[in-house]
Amino acid sequence: MWVAGPAPRAPVAGRPRALRLGFALARGMRVGLYGGSFNPAHEGHAHVAQMAQERLGLDLVIWLVSPQNPLKTANETQALDARMRGVARQTRGRAMIVSDVERRIGSRYTIDTLRVLMARFPGVHFVWIMGGDSLAGFHAWRGWIQILHEVPVAVIARPGYELKSRFSPAARRFAWARIRSSAAKRLPLLTPPAWVYLRGPLNPASSTARRKAAGKREE
Repeated sequence: MWVAGPAPRAPVAGRPRALRLGFALARGMRVGLYGGSFNPAHEGHAHVAQMAQERLGLDLVIWLVSPQNPLKTANETQALDARMRGVARQTRGRAMIVSDVERRIGSRYTIDTLRVLMARFPGVHFVWIMGGDSLAGFHAWRGWIQILHEVPVAVIARPGYELKSRFSPAARRFAWARIRSSAAKRLPLLTPPAWVYLRGPLNPASSTARRKAAGKREE
């Protein structure tokens, strides 16, 4: 049975330069990594990505579409290619790209993906991006403590999750590492653990609501 806890280092992280990841990054770039199932992608996801890009001063946001969320069953998840097409419809401009890197490297967990990318692109300033709804359950992720020690994290407020996210186990454990939102542009250059909680106009769209609506149309 899988449980949330420390994640051993995946062997693939030791040979990152042999991988074809589908994109290239240069030293000194500030790059946001926005991972998820995006099942399906919606305006709320786009809102998170755009706010992170603007408030953090990112050169690029990479949407990492997960082949299969370990916390969800396969029968409740659309095919990866279909979800990637849905994400592509939500991206705006050249500073956002859609990637299937986790399929390419055979990764199931965020911590393994991060380690591969950091080894492959030394000198790039990565930031992990998530919505407040993800922070609320972040403590269930494999290696969640290690993730916060690997890269800075930006959390974007999501409607209905303000209290759950700000008082989640992860937020409470790493309260000392949280920086002021006014200093958000410094986050990519900080040594982790470091994270920021960004508030702004809220977008109420959700994947759950979209799936329910789609189910009703099929009935």
